[in-house]
Amino acid sequence: MNIQTHSCVYHVRRTERIVMLHEKSCGAIVYRKYHGNTEILLIKHINSGHWSFPKGHVEAGESEAETARREIKEETNIDVIIDPTFRETVTYSPKKDTTKVVVYFLARAKNVDFHPQENEISEIRWVDISYASNILSYENDKTIVSKAKAAIKENH
Repeated sequence: MNIQTHSCVYHVRRTERIVMLHEKSCGAIVYRKYHGNTEILLIKHINSGHWSFPKGHVEAGESEAETARREIKEETNIDVIIDPTFRETVTYSPKKDTTKVVVYFLARAKNVDFHPQENEISEIRWVDISYASNILSYENDKTIVSKAKAAIKENH
């Protein structure tokens, strides 16, 4: 009895699907008037060590302004009044396959005593708005400070 076996080779062509993740955060350039000068609040992140503005992820059901207000309070313990007429967006890629959009408002501080969120923020400073570009880590943030400076001068 002869039994023949046949072997088949299957060539499976895998089509790779690249999945892009989209993240959205909201925050603000928080400012105060101090001895006739305008100062803004800068925060230093524990993980990356970069200087920027308070911001965080949008939670379900929140408006952009609500997210900004909540995140500022969580990260710095400062209450703010959001100026909805100032809205700037920054888009960047924090890691491969991820696009992040950050919406920044202008916000006036209601109180000035801050307390950093221990697990995220290593340092907080009030800085003269004209000096902020010397501390900020990213060009996008420096551009937003210039726009905020003009808006504060114009409207506040």
